[in-house]
Amino acid sequence: MADKLDGVAVFVQVIEAGSFTLAAERMHLTRSAVGKVIARLEERLGARLLHRTTRSQTLTEAGRAYYDRCVRALAELDAAETELESGHTRPRGRLRVSAPLAFGHHCVAPVLFGLAHRHPELQIDISFSDRTVDLVEEHIDLAVRIGELRDSTVLAARRLGVQDQSIGAAPSYLARHGTPADIDDFEGHVGIAYSRAGVVSPWRVLDANGVERELRIEPKLSLDDIQAIAGAGVAGLGLVQLPCWLMTRYVATGELVAVRERCGVRPQGIHAVWPKTPYLPSKTRCAIDALVTEIPLLNLD
Repeated sequence: MADKLDGVAVFVQVIEAGSFTLAAERMHLTRSAVGKVIARLEERLGARLLHRTTRSQTLTEAGRAYYDRCVRALAELDAAETELESGHTRPRGRLRVSAPLAFGHHCVAPVLFGLAHRHPELQIDISFSDRTVDLVEEHIDLAVRIGELRDSTVLAARRLGVQDQSIGAAPSYLARHGTPADIDDFEGHVGIAYSRAGVVSPWRVLDANGVERELRIEPKLSLDDIQAIAGAGVAGLGLVQLPCWLMTRYVATGELVAVRERCGVRPQGIHAVWPKTPYLPSKTRCAIDALVTEIPLLNLD
């Protein structure tokens, strides 16, 4: 039976990757090694599975029929392993997680640290990045995303909360310049702005009538990192506009004072997302449940 499985996973990976080179990279093999595996598989089966050229390869008619059955067979094997794993009372194995930089450090990592402490057989690998990772391509088990979900056809999701924007400043800044109450009061105040590639993002809020307004602040300092903006605010350099979950932390320590809370024009959803699968491994399910249970305690909603 083991001989019949030789080369099957490599064959499927070649088809799904679209090339020998990419399949080799995904499986941490050389291109020649992948080619030899496919050649041995075709020799054992006595059939040509792929039409090869110098630039690409396509399935033969026999290859298409064999590929469809291989995919179903591998799915059944995965399901069988998952069912066996679900019999364990404790999650185990390697869990790869992707999280945004600031939110990941402040909100996701503490939850997963607690999970690792409770389940010593669970190995957690956290990657912090603000880019949208391809979970399937990069073999990520679970990710936390802020904003619109654009690939819901291949990903499942659970809502963790909503990110809104709040405006605040250090007590020392407010003592020198006063506390703005109405939208028009912000004119002339110094703001620590967010910028990307030299382009400063304006501050827009909703007034009492629900009309979108732009605050007339003086962005004398602009940064491309939310954590750095918070640090500048704590230093008393000006007003800062921060995600509500980050502002709440600094308000609790007294380093910042909230001037206008949850005033963003377009609040964004925060979700845990993972590749859709008929069977969810216990390690992933456990992490999702922990995030759903513990992150609302951070006053996201």
